[in-house]
Amino acid sequence: MEQLHLLPEEVLVKTGPVDHADWNFRPILGSIQRARFRLLLDLFADDRFERLLEVGYGSGVFMPELARRCRELYGIDVHEQTDQVAAALRKLEVSASLVSAGAEHMPYEDGFFDAVVAVSSFEFISNVDQACREIRRVLRPSGRFFVVTPGDSALVDLGLKILTGEDAKRDYGNRRKLVIPTLRRHFRVEKTRAIPTSAFCLYRGFRLKLG
Repeated sequence: MEQLHLLPEEVLVKTGPVDHADWNFRPILGSIQRARFRLLLDLFADDRFERLLEVGYGSGVFMPELARRCRELYGIDVHEQTDQVAAALRKLEVSASLVSAGAEHMPYEDGFFDAVVAVSSFEFISNVDQACREIRRVLRPSGRFFVVTPGDSALVDLGLKILTGEDAKRDYGNRRKLVIPTLRRHFRVEKTRAIPTSAFCLYRGFRLKLG
């Protein structure tokens, strides 16, 4: 299996109560967490991009891999630790332009990005419709939007509770139910993948385009 380039655990910055980037390095749980990133890379295929934006970059754990897929890397998140995360990334010689803002109102020009990525972050956004409208605005006509979002079932929530002690209902509310229908209203689905490929879905990934 091809190596996955993540920000090492020892330099991670904890940016908030739902930033669990350290889970990527735990036994069992880590393999599940890293599967989200591999799912997204599968949707990328061999594509490379000029400008790529990660929505909800958190500690920047996935940015070393994303930096290999683009010429210019950008990140947006609601936390205010942009300088600390940028400093951690520089330890791996990864350069990223990071801003503190919500996805509902992004400080970028129309058609600025070739690709936008959101891994386990869209289910935390209060106004998913508005975030989709903003992503449509900042994407070029030929751009792509890549999303990985968690499953919504009692079994998935129980597994999370057992492995981490965290409460999915508390963290997500009912937003997981809104993500996929909202994405389908605003974008055309080019490709989709699931982990695993059964009714018991831990994560579902989408490659989306304007249409």
